[in-house]
Amino acid sequence: MDEIVRKTMENLNKNNMAAYYVETKEEVVPLIKTLVPAGSVVANGGSESLKQCKVMELLESGYYDFADRRGLEGEDVRNIYIKAFASDAFFCSSNAVTENGEFYNVDGNSNRVACIVYGPRRVIMVVGVNKIVPDLEAAIKRVKEKAAPLNTQRLDCKTPCAKTGKCISLLSEDSEMCAGCESETHICCNYVVSAHQRHKNRIKVIFVNEEIGY
Repeated sequence: MDEIVRKTMENLNKNNMAAYYVETKEEVVPLIKTLVPAGSVVANGGSESLKQCKVMELLESGYYDFADRRGLEGEDVRNIYIKAFASDAFFCSSNAVTENGEFYNVDGNSNRVACIVYGPRRVIMVVGVNKIVPDLEAAIKRVKEKAAPLNTQRLDCKTPCAKTGKCISLLSEDSEMCAGCESETHICCNYVVSAHQRHKNRIKVIFVNEEIGY
């Protein structure tokens, strides 16, 4: 295990968040089955990492009671969000993890960050080691230069970063988080830092020693 990964995991544990480590994507699903019992009510936030590690296939398999919002609209989506908030386990990834043991996440609809902060009994994050950064300043930069532009492209959002590959605020002297982006479809609406947790080990992160997700 890389020393930076080890340090990050130690600091997450100090912050009352349980950290796990696997070498490959293929090891993620077997580990999840030991953390979340069969039949549990589960939900997820949008995540390429979950897809790449075949976690979505597990959620769809019938092993869990899956609150699936895909293909739904209007009130039906809202009802799934409410069910997710009361779920036994919520699956997602993180935009960045600092070596100090903090998660940094930025959302548009913000159902993901809402469930990270409170609600589900467990939060299971699947995170590639490529998302580990030195500190919060680097985490903010990572979202502006990588995570947000790639996600807006994936979601076909009409934002400046979808065209240029980086947040327009990086070109501005304004200190606002998304200065210059007035798109109705921009995805940087709520910024959440998860630091020391009151509820020990509610948040669990599985680090994968591969480059996965955005």
